[in-house]
Amino acid sequence: MKDNLIVKVTYQFALQVMAAAKLIRERREYDLASQFWRAGTSIGANVEEAQAAQSRADFRSKMSIAAKEARETHYWLQLARDGKVLSSQEADALLETIQKIRKILTSIVKSTSENP
Repeated sequence: MKDNLIVKVTYQFALQVMAAAKLIRERREYDLASQFWRAGTSIGANVEEAQAAQSRADFRSKMSIAAKEARETHYWLQLARDGKVLSSQEADALLETIQKIRKILTSIVKSTSENP
């Protein structure tokens, strides 16, 4: 895990998502907390699965799913911030991190699609 940036970053992000989802849950926004938890932790799970892909197409597919989950996580974070469930201070660092993750995943998907 130490040598693979996207594995490391998505694992650390999942830990941050868990902490933020607990805050959201404490604020009695249970559905939002669940959606955010599922999407945010799924990114790393799909990246981890991709590490044992059976083929290049399988790898690309799992990374594409991770990228989609990252987009969904970004949505839930924006909603939590703009809906005043999380303060800007609580959400902005997470939003910055998810943007970086999205860029990395998009680059991985694009490069594995272009190079057979």
